[in-house]
Amino acid sequence: MPEADQFPDRQKPSNGRLFISFLRLGLTAFGGPAMVAYIKRLAVDREHWIDGESFSQGVTFCQMVPGATAIQTAAYVGLLIEGWTGALVSFVGFGLPAFIIMVILSSLYVQTAALPASLAVFRGLQIITVAIIASAALSFARLYLKTWVHGVLAIIAAVLFFSGVSPIIVILLAGLLGYLFLREDLQAPHSKEPVMDGTVTRAFIIITAAAGSLYLLLFFFRRDLFDLAFTMTSVDIFAFGGGFAALPLMFHQVVDVHAWLDAPTFLNGIALGQVTPGPIVITATFVGYLVGGLPGALAATVGMFAASFLLVIGLAPYFNRLRDSPVYHRIFRGILFSFVGLLVSVTMKFGMGIPWDIPSIILGAGTFISLVLGAEILWVVLAGLVISYFMFGIG
Repeated sequence: MPEADQFPDRQKPSNGRLFISFLRLGLTAFGGPAMVAYIKRLAVDREHWIDGESFSQGVTFCQMVPGATAIQTAAYVGLLIEGWTGALVSFVGFGLPAFIIMVILSSLYVQTAALPASLAVFRGLQIITVAIIASAALSFARLYLKTWVHGVLAIIAAVLFFSGVSPIIVILLAGLLGYLFLREDLQAPHSKEPVMDGTVTRAFIIITAAAGSLYLLLFFFRRDLFDLAFTMTSVDIFAFGGGFAALPLMFHQVVDVHAWLDAPTFLNGIALGQVTPGPIVITATFVGYLVGGLPGALAATVGMFAASFLLVIGLAPYFNRLRDSPVYHRIFRGILFSFVGLLVSVTMKFGMGIPWDIPSIILGAGTFISLVLGAEILWVVLAGLVISYFMFGIG
């Protein structure tokens, strides 16, 4: 772990201070991956807890493992400062506001979803959400698809998923194709890596064992909560590329496999996730609440985020090997390309469930163009709330 001389200007923060700092940050954590910049501002620029190079390596690491990048970056910062306990308090502090707010919004949704005003607002939010996912697919394509081979992998993924093939199978196939056909891709950079002591690995083993025991208890005594938690865990461990990459997986499990929600209701959950701070996968809380109330919300949320946390502390000691492995990079990039196709396909599936008319097309096109031009998602969604009410609620 980092030595004390990495904190020349400030005292090394306690776990309590880490928790409060990331709790405050989590209250304003709108924008998903964009929050990484605010974490850097806190930990590097303002508090000088870690240096810029260590932070950059942490972001690279979090982008290479499945899960929501921003909240995993918070955990990585805590890991460098206070070991696994620092990772835990930073992770929980950053994500707790999103959980609490989503539980409140989910409760209000259950009570008001049938009201005319709510129907109008959520009709518009569904259209806005389709545009958000479409813009995310375009962003993924611009970022990752550089050659025709990359594009072919994305198209194969889109066709397979749209045809009903499980996205997990699509991802595994994409990883295999990446390994076979992306031999020309990048050579991993070499730079120093913070040293993790043995307590991190021991903590990972203990926490994993505790989580496994909890899953067993749920399996035997609350099978409904076990199904929620295990489903969300399976989504998270395959969500390479950040929170948006989890949406096709979550949609498949929640709508197609378990039929817990229909597609429009799931879209409403994604929409609520856009006006909630934290990662977009906080939609898991919405799903859990609608399926099993507050216990369901807790089980689904823990199932989703516990996997992200364990991946950070479990793989951080081996970051150097992952970063320098050509095999891992080929597999990883193949999976990233597949998510472009998966996002395109899920956009089409969501879009097919919306009754498109002239006002809907105008709202969807306006949202998509605004996002492509760089508008903040939060302000786009809030503006959409108002527009939807007047566009679909009056008349």
